[in-house]
Amino acid sequence: MLKIKNLRKAYGDHEVIKGIDLEVKSHEIVGFIGMNGSGKTTTIKAIVGIHSFDGEISINGKSIKDDEINAKMDMAYVADNPDIYDTLKAIDYLNLMGDIYEVPLDVRKKEIEELTKDLDIYNNLNDEIRSFSHGMKQKLVLTAAFMHHPKLLVLDEPFVGLDPKASYLLKEKMRKLCDEGSAVFFSTHVLEVAEKLCDRIIILKDGKIFYDGSFETIHKTHATLEELFMELANE
Repeated sequence: MLKIKNLRKAYGDHEVIKGIDLEVKSHEIVGFIGMNGSGKTTTIKAIVGIHSFDGEISINGKSIKDDEINAKMDMAYVADNPDIYDTLKAIDYLNLMGDIYEVPLDVRKKEIEELTKDLDIYNNLNDEIRSFSHGMKQKLVLTAAFMHHPKLLVLDEPFVGLDPKASYLLKEKMRKLCDEGSAVFFSTHVLEVAEKLCDRIIILKDGKIFYDGSFETIHKTHATLEELFMELANE
């Protein structure tokens, strides 16, 4: 679903991403972790077409460079800080996203009602977004992301600002989306969440992949993901 070959990204003479190769398959939830400054967000922004880059990235077989619109139609992205149209009403924002992703009106209505009720923002749909807290904005962009059932869901620190109920529901919906044949790729600093939720973990260090594998492999040499991560941090 997501394929990356020899991804490189530099700012001037400083190379941030140093030749990453990775693949995320259908039905997989893959956690992407690393120290601050390791290149996680830069990698994610290259995947979703925000940053230019050297190398190859494809989503569902479509190049983000050569077939950008169709690649993005198969994908949803939730940034670590939801920066959205503050003067729009929440329902207008969701309908805008529905139009962009060509979600039929009947499907859209059902998805919006179900998702916003689950996330406890249904009664705020006619409020302007500028009145929303950070957590409410996060719930709104998550609704927009799940509404069109993307083939690839990319999230950057999605649990920041969410209350416990919303965090639980997000994990449930991530798994359900993958059970339907999609894939999820997300960064997180919450190692316990990664360990319980992910099928695979990728650890990035200094712009290179330090580890890519299953928790079964990790547990052959380390009791927990946290133990492996602290070993990395202390090197």
